[in-house]
Amino acid sequence: MEPEYKKLKKNIMPTKGQTIINPTNGDSYEFLETARDTNGERVTVKTILESKGQVVPRHFHVLQDETFEVLSGQLTVLLDGKTQVISAGEKITLPKNNPHNHYNNEDTPVTYLHSVTPALDFDFLIENLVGLAADGKSKNGKYGLVQELVTLKYLDSKSYLADIPVGVQKVLMNTIAPLARLFGYRAVYKKYSGIEK
Repeated sequence: MEPEYKKLKKNIMPTKGQTIINPTNGDSYEFLETARDTNGERVTVKTILESKGQVVPRHFHVLQDETFEVLSGQLTVLLDGKTQVISAGEKITLPKNNPHNHYNNEDTPVTYLHSVTPALDFDFLIENLVGLAADGKSKNGKYGLVQELVTLKYLDSKSYLADIPVGVQKVLMNTIAPLARLFGYRAVYKKYSGIEK
């Protein structure tokens, strides 16, 4: 039987109207605007989080701001050491270089618009994270240190983990990531996005 991700994947790169579903947890992502649609200004994704709890570690983006507008349910946001709950009709912007996290902490799904400015290659990141999860290459939202270092080094949408010194992360990504590429690791896989990075 063909995985849900492949059934929905009709294009070779992120496109407006494309929906991808993570078969491991039911979370879905519909591209409302891609980098190509906005000339790189932003990516906007309608996200429905079925999963509960933090699925990625606390992190920060070096070059991008993120805005979340909740359409239904409640989104939990960690920012500046404080936990906030954003409800339907509310909006929050998380500025670049501020450690944060966002997740569904309820027993019911949360639906929100997620905009990232500037776009860079954030739409490719979403496609590849879901593709890797669909192929069984992540556990509880963790993709393994080697994959994470390759993603960190080769994506334009630079993000760092908030709880590990950036200097340590840079040393690791600059030593391990180039070697990992010799073994087939990529930040963007042709299999999921039609291009390779």
